[in-house]
Amino acid sequence: MSSQQDIYVIGCGGHAKVVLATLQAAGHVVKAIFDDDKMKWGKDLWGIPVVGAPSELEGLSSPQAIIAIGENRARKAVAQRFPRVEWLTAVHPTAYLHPSVRLGPGSVVFAGAVIQPDTSIGTHSIINTAAAVDHDCVVGDYVHIAPGVRVAGGVRLGEGVLMGIGSAVIPCVSVGSWTVVGAGGVVVSDLAENVLAVGVPARPVQRREH
Repeated sequence: MSSQQDIYVIGCGGHAKVVLATLQAAGHVVKAIFDDDKMKWGKDLWGIPVVGAPSELEGLSSPQAIIAIGENRARKAVAQRFPRVEWLTAVHPTAYLHPSVRLGPGSVVFAGAVIQPDTSIGTHSIINTAAAVDHDCVVGDYVHIAPGVRVAGGVRLGEGVLMGIGSAVIPCVSVGSWTVVGAGGVVVSDLAENVLAVGVPARPVQRREH
């Protein structure tokens, strides 16, 4: 079923292609794309025009939009710029979400992803292709769970966490806000905020700047 209102997408990079594919598979019609890169203005992505900077959203009446930017801090900055925008969620029809899952505004769930019962996903978070989040997890705002990630039951991921491609978390541990777990890393104990953790088991190797 198509949306009853025009939908706009912010961002025109590679991540935007997956967001657009998800929206289209779910039956939505995207009217236009906004991007800060002037070199993209006047071009199109799959026939959808790139019409200008995101600031043009401010001239629209109660626009519906979704942020198609994979980098967590950039996505947060855009969301905070536009408090009047109605942020949509997008769920690919091949994803599985149990009916008890809570999905915050602006979040996207891509093809083949699985989210199990009583899990909460915050605002503007990404559950990427074929990722799995098991029961009773709490995923904060602006989180990116990359393709192929495995998050076991009872895990808590703080705001802005990036779980790198193919990484995993064992049950009932926590990853602090704005921490990055490198590709293939396995989290077996709690991780602090603002660290980069890599390896099996994943261990902090450096602090990250705010």
